Amino acid sequence: MLVSLRWLADFVELPASHAELAQRLAFAGLNHEGTDEHGDDTTLDLEITSNRPDCLGHIGVAREIATLYDRPLNVKDPRPLQAGPPLGGVPPAGLGFSVEIASPDLCRRYTARLVRGVKIGPSAPWLIQRLAAVGMPTINNVVDITNYVLMECGQPLHAFDFAEVRGGKIIVREALPGEPFEAIDHRTYELRPGICVIADAERAVALAGVMGGANSEISEATTDVLIEAADFSQLAVRAAARALNLHSPSSYRFERGMDPEGVDWASRRCCELILELAGGKLSAGMADAGQPAPQREPITLRFAQIERLLGYEIPAEEVTRILGGLGLRGLDGGAPSPNPLPQGEGYAVLPPSWRKDLTREIDLIEEVARVYGYDKAPPATHIKLTTSARREEDRTLDIVRRTMNSLGYFEAVTASVVDEATDDAFHPFSDAPPLATLSPMLRGADRLRRSVAPSLLVVLKTNESLGNEEVRLFETARAYAASASGLADEWPVLSIVSNDDYFAVKGVIETLLGELRIAAELEIGDYTHPSLAGGRAVRLSLAGALLGYLGELSETGREAFALRGDATLAELRFDVLHEHADLTPQAKPISPYPAVEHDVNLIVDEAVRWADLAAAARQGAGDELVAIDYRETYRNAAKDGPGKKRLLLTLTFQADDRTLTSEEAEAIRDRAVAACAKTCGAELLAG
Repeated sequence: MLVSLRWLADFVELPASHAELAQRLAFAGLNHEGTDEHGDDTTLDLEITSNRPDCLGHIGVAREIATLYDRPLNVKDPRPLQAGPPLGGVPPAGLGFSVEIASPDLCRRYTARLVRGVKIGPSAPWLIQRLAAVGMPTINNVVDITNYVLMECGQPLHAFDFAEVRGGKIIVREALPGEPFEAIDHRTYELRPGICVIADAERAVALAGVMGGANSEISEATTDVLIEAADFSQLAVRAAARALNLHSPSSYRFERGMDPEGVDWASRRCCELILELAGGKLSAGMADAGQPAPQREPITLRFAQIERLLGYEIPAEEVTRILGGLGLRGLDGGAPSPNPLPQGEGYAVLPPSWRKDLTREIDLIEEVARVYGYDKAPPATHIKLTTSARREEDRTLDIVRRTMNSLGYFEAVTASVVDEATDDAFHPFSDAPPLATLSPMLRGADRLRRSVAPSLLVVLKTNESLGNEEVRLFETARAYAASASGLADEWPVLSIVSNDDYFAVKGVIETLLGELRIAAELEIGDYTHPSLAGGRAVRLSLAGALLGYLGELSETGREAFALRGDATLAELRFDVLHEHADLTPQAKPISPYPAVEHDVNLIVDEAVRWADLAAAARQGAGDELVAIDYRETYRNAAKDGPGKKRLLLTLTFQADDRTLTSEEAEAIRDRAVAACAKTCGAELLAG
């Protein structure tokens, strides 16, 4: 928000140094974004947090300065001169109009005053200069005055051409379905229920808290002006502004909450300036509909809590000064008294109407600390340290992440809510119904996912459409499903998606098991799923416990995600990985002796799995077999017969205490081949 120093000087004596003032405000919570010069004026750009709407006007900022520097705040109470009894009769009919709130949930209070005989024209030079300094355009004297009061106290106002208010009625109501509305930006909007409008007897004349209507805007022909000051619902204004993509300085303030007791002050201030700068006569009285603001609950502040939480003592007199300067009052309406609690231990205070964020004792302590100055906190002489230990699950997760990154995989973070098609595409761990939200958290996404892999396939599709040919992704997250008890079942998973083939991703899983030092043998079983290719999909287990699923996408699976190229997915239970992981650091000696490699070409039945063949070779060869690597699969029905295939593999032998001779290496190879022949019916292809 832009604030003018000349404007602030109307309310409080400013320090000589503008830079020092900006720094002091920043330390107190009003962050300084920049300083600019406007002729003989200087403006500060302050960042106002959403909990401080009271500082969205110059008076609020001046109150902060007055409290920070212990200087008086000079805000006059406007008293516009009224033209005797209400014109045309006795109140309330004598006002010439009536106000009705038909939707009290959208508007808590609505006030209106009438100024007759106004002369519309250009604003006074000083008013134009002040609005220009804070980035507000000038339109005409009456509209400029409403904007001036807005920037002065933070309360939005609106001026209607009273001659265009039909039927002498102001009705605050909900918009009708499809109701058209032309705003003062001369664009027509289609309204919907839930949007609050200001209407006369026939049509909407303003969007409450957002923007006025073109059918009642102030023009050169206007002579009678109706001044609106109201307290509209924060949620209603925010919903209307977002639904219509129509934002304004008024909606910005209403969305953050207004001072309910500042409505009448702003109305009187506006009328006072109109009489001074545009002439006319103010009708006596005003229309005031709605309920008064509820009484704020008192807050008890204990001095001992200040020292306990901040670590240092602040004098009780200084606490009283700060809270009084910020507008807090004692229960009797006067300044906070230092001794209502026994032996001066603290006191109870009433927060001001413009500080809705003050509700608890800790809020008051924070206010005292920021105004007193965080820089006055003494340096700590002792720093208390508490030892902590990482969870075992976190250590396992670190190993998983480090391993996946080293294998060229990028960690992804995707949303836990998905649409129906994505959820139904793949959910191997549970066939229970998904958990659905009442309203989608994202467009079309109303289900908590039962599997993470489909979300990664969507990311793969996005990368594919952008021309990324090599995509390797993993994610650790939770999957969810409904349970018979009515509560949610959830389980942690590690999901892997790649455009590599089945064997490459299987190698990734085996490498991961090795890095986790999992002693249990990886068991592989058959698995079928419409989204996975036949013969390239398996069920994975560790020591009889279900670990997860691995498979290449079938044509159906690729079509489901609109993928052009091949893709492979794996989804593993992270809790099973953690249960079998050995997290104890171990040192393993490296053999200084050379390794010997032998290529072996075996003819086996089509149904024989690589995993079974590799397991048989390891069992037969013994400890000297340090690696077995798959090379390729080849089929030649003419030479080998139907239902046969050739598997080419490389066996690596190495001893820890000597260099293996050729005869020893061949003997180990022969034992491995013999075990494959016995267990899997393999036949060694000679030559």
